[in-house]
Amino acid sequence: MTSEMNAEKQRASAWFEELRNQIVAAFEGLEDGHDTGPLSNNAAGRFEVSKTKRTSDDGSDAGGGLMSVMRGGRVFEKVGVNISTVYGVLGARAQNAMAARKGIDGMANDPRFWASGISLVAHMQNPHCPAVHMNTRMFWTPHAWWFGGGSDLNPCLEYDEDTAHFHATQKEHLDQHGSEHYPKLKEWADEYFFIPHRGRARGVGGIFMDDRCTNDWEADFALTQDIGRAFLPAFLPLVEKRRVQAWSDEDKDAQLVHRGLYAEYNLVYDRGTKFGLETGHDANAVLMSLPPLAKWV
Repeated sequence: MTSEMNAEKQRASAWFEELRNQIVAAFEGLEDGHDTGPLSNNAAGRFEVSKTKRTSDDGSDAGGGLMSVMRGGRVFEKVGVNISTVYGVLGARAQNAMAARKGIDGMANDPRFWASGISLVAHMQNPHCPAVHMNTRMFWTPHAWWFGGGSDLNPCLEYDEDTAHFHATQKEHLDQHGSEHYPKLKEWADEYFFIPHRGRARGVGGIFMDDRCTNDWEADFALTQDIGRAFLPAFLPLVEKRRVQAWSDEDKDAQLVHRGLYAEYNLVYDRGTKFGLETGHDANAVLMSLPPLAKWV
């Protein structure tokens, strides 16, 4: 394997795009299958797709991707499914943070990087339908490479059977790579998606990993792919079941308050948000995860 890993980068980037296409088609299919209730606007029920661009400090092209956002649907109030492949040179702050967290030596001498991934956040119309987040990614520098990602469920009205299904589906996919993965990645998610200033988790958890590099690229890529493959079978049945339930004004109010938790976490703690903004990626794409409406008590 060469130090540049060009073939591996291309395979990873192509996979994230393939997963994006599957999810976009599935989500538009949910809108097609939900034929009650008015659409908020003429474009509702379909993703609006726009190109994103990262610009380096010297103004040169540094990659980009696609931002796909659906607003005002019958099922999804706002959902974004973004992919990107970006590259360039890490700034001093990003270098120091990454070197310290990952124990990488020599980054200042060659601070090049390449990163590709998919990121998804869905905020639902019906408060009984859980919000959800998913991402998978690959990161490369001349000194190290790694995978990361996961998915977590964020219901404002919790159903134990929905939580059990979400976790069981992820476990089933991870167990193909060894029974040790699910307990570790579940614990990692519980720690990562905790909101210290609120003293609580932002949802009911899921799976999460970062810094995944066993020096077996094929094995780590396969694990990352199954994290992505687990998403639709874990999430879609919950939406199919809950989207037809009636809700009250109190239910909607609970949803808006819970969205406040989600916004707080993403703006204060989420490493992906911080990295995207610090490295010059399209701010609208980075902040796509924020809900359309939220409230605080």
